[in-house]
Amino acid sequence: MMNEDRLIALLDFLEKDPSDEFTRFALALEYRKLGRTDEAVEQLELLRSRSPDYVGTYYHLGSMYREAGDAEQARAVLKMGAKAADNQRDHHAKAEILSLLNELDDIDPFA
Repeated sequence: MMNEDRLIALLDFLEKDPSDEFTRFALALEYRKLGRTDEAVEQLELLRSRSPDYVGTYYHLGSMYREAGDAEQARAVLKMGAKAADNQRDHHAKAEILSLLNELDDIDPFA
């Protein structure tokens, strides 16, 4: 019940301000927690297209593509994220993104 309340609140916030990046990001993570991966990916892809400098998007989106078995898409998203983190001078985010990318490459060394 608590998760549904949080989801309803986030949807309400987003309805009031559809351009709010943080709310869209939080909504995506809430969908993910609820096991609604398709909706989580949809929100993160929308955020990535509208706000390509919102660095947090890339790690989570890449992670979900990896979990779905789409290594190629995960790799592409993570590489974009590393560039976005560089542009933002966000060294911590870049390190996390590169770590996930390295894990992905360890799984599929021929990619």
